[in-house]
Amino acid sequence: MATLNAEADAAEKVRGWCADIAGLTRSVGKRVPSGNLSCVCGFSSSAWDRLFGSPRPASLHDFREFGVEGRRAVSTPGDLLLHIRADQMDLCFELATQLMSALDGAVTVTDEVQGFRYFDMRSIIGFVDGTENPVGRKAEHFTLVGDEDQVFSGGSYVLVQKYLHNMKAWNDLSVEAQERVIGRTKLSDIELDDSVKPSNSHSALTTITKDGEEVKILRDNMPFGRPGAGEFGTYFIGYARSPEPLEQMLENMFVGKPPGNYDRLLDFSTAVTGSLFFVPSADLLEELAER
Repeated sequence: MATLNAEADAAEKVRGWCADIAGLTRSVGKRVPSGNLSCVCGFSSSAWDRLFGSPRPASLHDFREFGVEGRRAVSTPGDLLLHIRADQMDLCFELATQLMSALDGAVTVTDEVQGFRYFDMRSIIGFVDGTENPVGRKAEHFTLVGDEDQVFSGGSYVLVQKYLHNMKAWNDLSVEAQERVIGRTKLSDIELDDSVKPSNSHSALTTITKDGEEVKILRDNMPFGRPGAGEFGTYFIGYARSPEPLEQMLENMFVGKPPGNYDRLLDFSTAVTGSLFFVPSADLLEELAER
């Protein structure tokens, strides 16, 4: 994540760079074709205005904070997001190196996190993450902007947060107590029955419905950490066709549903960053270079 520098030529440099992202990704990816290298680029509300002006994505705005002192979804600086992933770390490293080299002098990095796959897609706290992700056409329906904002169809909104976990306090809980916090079984990853699942469990409060239908988001959360420094965390990455379900989820977690019935997981997890971005489609990203 980075902020745009104030220099007059910074915006022009970033716009030109937009046309190079796909080519650099292909070039690095060819070294290991089976490595599934990909790169997503997102822009904040203020960055969009400075870089591209009008038209702008209909629902793009600054990250909205939720919660109270000591339990808050904080907003932190970030104009540009790069979400790079692959089956091998060296591919991610090389692409990040190439992309940042091309941006030299135009941006200042505010946060850089190297995540990793943890066993069978588990988070640092030991539970499987992303179980309820939509797939196939459902994933497209829930994550890609459609005719409601036709100029930006095929794009997506992404909300990111860095969470740090108090692993000592978490590990002091029994497995059964942890399962009540999450709302799923730890080993088998089965959702607890509604009759025993607490209303303040993580899964209960992050299930979003509208007009009686569940509204899905696509999670691509990544564990990260530095054991020597005692740092253990989750980098939350949520994609949706509108920020609305992402923000409703945060309100449920940090404020509570009803207010005060907040996500029990937040007794062990602290959000230290928070930003919202719009991700243009690949075709639009190249077109933006000409603005």
